[in-house]
Amino acid sequence: MLVDQRQRGALRCQDLSILSPLMGHLIISNAVSLNGAFEAPSPPPDGWLVLDSGWLAAALEMWQAADAMVMGRKTYEGLASVWPQLAKVPGYEAFAQRMNSMPKYVASRTLRAPLTWNATLLEGDPAARLNALKQEHHGHLIVTGAGELAHHLLTRGVVDELRFTVSPYLWPTGPRIFERLGAVRLELVGTTTFPSGAVQLCYRPASESSSAAN
Repeated sequence: MLVDQRQRGALRCQDLSILSPLMGHLIISNAVSLNGAFEAPSPPPDGWLVLDSGWLAAALEMWQAADAMVMGRKTYEGLASVWPQLAKVPGYEAFAQRMNSMPKYVASRTLRAPLTWNATLLEGDPAARLNALKQEHHGHLIVTGAGELAHHLLTRGVVDELRFTVSPYLWPTGPRIFERLGAVRLELVGTTTFPSGAVQLCYRPASESSSAAN
């Protein structure tokens, strides 16, 4: 039986408001297979990423509404080598324009400033730096990737929301997302179902009172 989203208190992920109008909202966003594969997403037959027009529209809307992108060194080096090449590829123009032009923050112990691709190096503890940046921004700061940086931010309690776009695929290879992370109780706050059968699930870390009640 399908459950009306209003009965569960969940909205479409695109309709979620930020936690506070006075500060930024740090979101970890990742695409995953149904059984948690997340690395190098690509469409079938070589990969598990199921795309459709609704999924692409929601993703573009998220990035256009964001103040900045946040990532670690490996993700930065990978994306910075790809997106500038896609600026004139048919079908990628709107995505490439936004991805290439938006501000970015990169956490790294080995990179040195200045960075290319409109990026700023986060020096020192990234959790402390991003907590301070949340005070300076009024929109979303989107963390892409699920490696060391995302783990660190979750354990330090500075993440406001997690968004998982789940493709209807069981994939046999590769690591699973957050498989080395300790227990983190989450609260469902938004869902979006796309025509392909992909589902976006939006969670916020549960408050201590919510965790105790459950």
